[in-house]
Amino acid sequence: SYYFEGGLRKVRPYYFDFRTYCKGRWVGRSLRHVFSTEFRAQPLAYYRAAARAGRLRLNEEPVSDLDVVLKNNDFLRNTVHRHEPPVTAQPIQILVENDEVVVVDKPSSLPVHPCGRFRHNTVIFILGKEHDLKELHTIHRLDRMTSGVLMFAKTVEVSKRIDEQVRERQLEKEYICRVVGEFPEHEVVCEEPIMVVSYKVGVCRVDPKGKSCKTTFQRLSYNGQTSVVKCLPRTGRTHQIRVHLQYLGHPIVNDPIYNMEAWGPSRGKGGKIDKTDEELLKALVEEHRSKQSLDILGVSEQDLNSDTESKECGNSSDCAKSVQADPVNENCPAEDSKDPKSDAKHPERNDMTACPLSSNTNLETLDKSEELGSCENQDGQIGEKSSEEKDPLCIECRMRRRDPSPKELVMYLHALRYKGAEFEYCSKMPEWAMEDWEE
Repeated sequence: SYYFEGGLRKVRPYYFDFRTYCKGRWVGRSLRHVFSTEFRAQPLAYYRAAARAGRLRLNEEPVSDLDVVLKNNDFLRNTVHRHEPPVTAQPIQILVENDEVVVVDKPSSLPVHPCGRFRHNTVIFILGKEHDLKELHTIHRLDRMTSGVLMFAKTVEVSKRIDEQVRERQLEKEYICRVVGEFPEHEVVCEEPIMVVSYKVGVCRVDPKGKSCKTTFQRLSYNGQTSVVKCLPRTGRTHQIRVHLQYLGHPIVNDPIYNMEAWGPSRGKGGKIDKTDEELLKALVEEHRSKQSLDILGVSEQDLNSDTESKECGNSSDCAKSVQADPVNENCPAEDSKDPKSDAKHPERNDMTACPLSSNTNLETLDKSEELGSCENQDGQIGEKSSEEKDPLCIECRMRRRDPSPKELVMYLHALRYKGAEFEYCSKMPEWAMEDWEE
């Protein structure tokens, strides 16, 4: 269930089943070997305790021995205790709803669909739960930290029709942002190629070996310190607007990735970084870790400790943010990313309210009687958070981290307009984009 606290929308910790068939490379290997070599975010003691607690199941039978050898078509289920990062409490505004489409004004910090550490705190789930809008088809996506116009089709036919317009480049997108410094008054076109540095953390940069892209910029106003700029992306690469603005020396004022000290004194202007990709990622993570703001990146310590990278997320900026540190889910959660419509139709599938377990239990001595199946669901009132939402195996339950402020969850990049051959949808100009606005 959701609850609201300090201007944030939060999700109570809950139990969730990750499920997968045996990967080809796992065949002939023991569970112990797979866990110890591919999923090192958790110690082996965790997996032994999870097995004793009945949370690991192979072909729907409890795993009693991690030395069991995996066979082709084996089905593995892992029950984990999930903590979702908070997002802004700002509501999703519905701009248009008719028989064909739903168009919303997406707040910053909300992913479009379940992926990484986010499931319930996503546009798809909130629309399904709070507006009874289900079985929606994603037409386009916005970065998690980008706000603005977001469009869904209600039917497959409408989705295919608009997809055809996308392929034929008949759609126009207009963004608005506030950048550092005095942006040039004349129109600026940037065509620098962009490559992905890390899908896990979600970082890109300009590189000659990257994918071709083009963005047109036009300054709208300047207040003596920052400029409001209109952005017209002609292609749709991950973080394209943000990376091109950084390259031009005018990063978005509060961009949590591309306006950080980790990029060096020039903050990436002109593509000058003077760091290897590995050094850059380490510096970015350390900068956020020092500010206790890893949640803003959409990653946890477990994600960073895991050596597993996403292999199926492609260029999806939402998927790129995080990879689950979970022993049966090496990519973005399979059932989340592959069929968000199914999730929206059955928003409670695979979820159980967190049941209170002793938080002092040692991983090596967790008793089978405390297994998940013996827990009873708790009744939680919206607006109240039980201090008993603890799980003895859950690392997140043992950590205390600072909540981001609502201000930290806003980035000054907004999708203002989405226009096609037969439609045009527009949101209001954000408050931070007004000419007389001051920080």
